[in-house]
Amino acid sequence: MTRSSFPAGGLSLLGVRKELGGRTIIDDLDLTVEPGELVSLLGPSGCGKTTTLRMIAGFLRPDGGRIVMAGSDVTALGPERRPSAMVFQNYALWPHMTVFTNVAFPLRVRRRPKAEVVERVEKALDLVNLLHHRDSRPARISGGEQQRVALARALVQEPAVLLLDEPLSNLDAKLRVRVREDIRELQQRLGITMVVVTHDQEEALSISDRIAVMNAGRIEQFSSPTQLYARPATEFVATFIGSINRFDGAFDGVGIVPGPDVVGVRPEEVTVSLVPLPGALPAVVERVIPHGHFSEVQLRRSDVTLRAFVTGVVPVVGAEVFAAIDTAMTFRDGRLVDARQVVAA
Repeated sequence: MTRSSFPAGGLSLLGVRKELGGRTIIDDLDLTVEPGELVSLLGPSGCGKTTTLRMIAGFLRPDGGRIVMAGSDVTALGPERRPSAMVFQNYALWPHMTVFTNVAFPLRVRRRPKAEVVERVEKALDLVNLLHHRDSRPARISGGEQQRVALARALVQEPAVLLLDEPLSNLDAKLRVRVREDIRELQQRLGITMVVVTHDQEEALSISDRIAVMNAGRIEQFSSPTQLYARPATEFVATFIGSINRFDGAFDGVGIVPGPDVVGVRPEEVTVSLVPLPGALPAVVERVIPHGHFSEVQLRRSDVTLRAFVTGVVPVVGAEVFAAIDTAMTFRDGRLVDARQVVAA
């Protein structure tokens, strides 16, 4: 099973709309995933990301719009007739079946020849490094290995588009990091188009080519991880992705002054110094929270309270320091209108 095993397949959602229980869940949503791209649908609970994935997979029928997959309109097709496969949040493994028979199940449903089934299943298990567990049952293997069985069962179908619904949510923190790296490496090696639903921003930022940040059934921004963090299009994206200092007012190049807008400052854009700096104001350290390789320092200046991420020498609580804002983002009516970088004189 190599890159050539998987058909090239992009994905387009065109004006897709879905109502459930008399409420609009997805509202006129447009999304294009390029062939070979890994895209994450990211957002808070209830934003519509899982509903969107289930419509892509064919488990829900949209009330409006079209879904195009690998160049074909699949809006009216059930999941079994779409060139896609899905990895479910709970893995959905049959407990009475072995790893081999779980992975072989979708091929046997399609009545593929026995020799072909054996060959494809063994290749899929080899891809996820689970050949040694081919005769084990799910209860006998770890959560991370169960997740890889579910992934192999999807890959064995050689889909044009692979869909994953919160694939790492049942794993502990350390294992999540390792498995998400495995998923990304596998996706790049196979060149498969992948759509992942997650509420974990760190997960999305670390594996995605692009991220669609969703809110109330709409996409707030669809950009690369770097662009989302550095140039959030809306105040919602700025506050949802990463940490931010939020103030009502305006930034005058040094401090925050009264005004009708909203100013956002990332904690890493606050410089803390024991000596005066151009554009810095005196501040007092109110709190220090260690985070391992950096510390979160809460500072009180004359104009605002700021959080800063500090590496190296960390001032103690009560220390008198100087704090400068290096970059400030201004939002008006919820939209980014300016991202001003301060250049020291």
